[in-house]
Amino acid sequence: MSEVEDFRAEVRAFFDGVPSVMDAAAPPPEEGDDGPAIVLRAKAWRAALFDAGLAAFSYPVAFGGRDDRPDLAAVYQQESHGRVPPEDAVFGIGVGMALPVLRDHGTDELRARFLPPGLRGDEVWCQLYSEPNAGSDLASLATRAVRDGDEWVVTGQKVWTSGAHRADLAILLARTDPTLPKHRGITMLVLPMGQPGVTVRPLRQMTGVAEFNEVFMDEARVPADWVIGDVNDGWRMATALLAHERVATGTASVGGSRDEQRKAGRNPLPAKQLIELARRAGRAGDPNVRQQLATAWTGERIMGWLGRRRAHPSIGKLWRTKQGRYAADVAAALQFPAGVAWEADDVTADYWQYHVVNCRGMSLGGGTDEIQRNTLGERALGLPKEPGGDGEVPYKDLLRNV
Repeated sequence: MSEVEDFRAEVRAFFDGVPSVMDAAAPPPEEGDDGPAIVLRAKAWRAALFDAGLAAFSYPVAFGGRDDRPDLAAVYQQESHGRVPPEDAVFGIGVGMALPVLRDHGTDELRARFLPPGLRGDEVWCQLYSEPNAGSDLASLATRAVRDGDEWVVTGQKVWTSGAHRADLAILLARTDPTLPKHRGITMLVLPMGQPGVTVRPLRQMTGVAEFNEVFMDEARVPADWVIGDVNDGWRMATALLAHERVATGTASVGGSRDEQRKAGRNPLPAKQLIELARRAGRAGDPNVRQQLATAWTGERIMGWLGRRRAHPSIGKLWRTKQGRYAADVAAALQFPAGVAWEADDVTADYWQYHVVNCRGMSLGGGTDEIQRNTLGERALGLPKEPGGDGEVPYKDLLRNV
């Protein structure tokens, strides 16, 4: 066989052994369990992936990557489809967002410090961006970082932070110069989460889970050289990271029961789940239902094609949220009246019950749909920006909470 085909066989053999590696670290969690077993299993998976040389095809060889072999990267993408365990989501922010920005904009020292352990799964990351008064208008953030000798002292509050309760490190946006306009006085820092000045408070959602957190920083400390990019150039870094976030969100899979994902170690496509629901409901022959299923299947294919052709991140993000909402609406209609009030012990329907109430949030997280459309209009189509009067006003002179 050729080298590429040998590698293909190697990848297949690796994934065949993944369940036993993860089970050795911790038993599969029960449905709804968000405890430490998920992190233990995720770290075991990521360490095995890294040690096998399969974790970092877009990273330099010096940091454990294989960016010298795009041919092997393509094979890995083909063979890993549907076989990556759901616990890998623990590293979504680190591997999908924080590490790419460090790779592209960090100093050599920061890259050496954070890339290898991050890629191997030794450290879990979160993203400290949004604040109570700075969501869609993120540049209005008020968290301050003040230089004190060889450290930054950080004080402020962040909200809607995914995974902060299990994170070791955070990508933090903080205001370092309030005399500059709001977009130009921000710096991106790496914040150690496990210190006395950082408090994490989970936010339980109507889905019954607590995916998000509030994070309070009371004179938390950051080493002075843990700056990504330049001081006061954090907005440019934030834009780069958000592009990675929207790529990750836009190409993510939707659908599949949480129980099935965890126990079977796969991520089923939503159209297949919808077809199964239609068959169980005895409605697979209904022409209207078949049209809905065809629309869902087509939308799923489009989502995959957008990812492969690397369309603008906002396009992928918009389509993914639309597809998620549509799949949830079709599922609820197929199960009516059970779609209104599914039984709690119906594990088959549990995912769709969760998705119906959760999918609307995808229109908000990672930038609202309206922000995505503005971005496409201004940056892709070249349309004029919306008028705004505070672009050159020093942050300290802006009216707050009006």
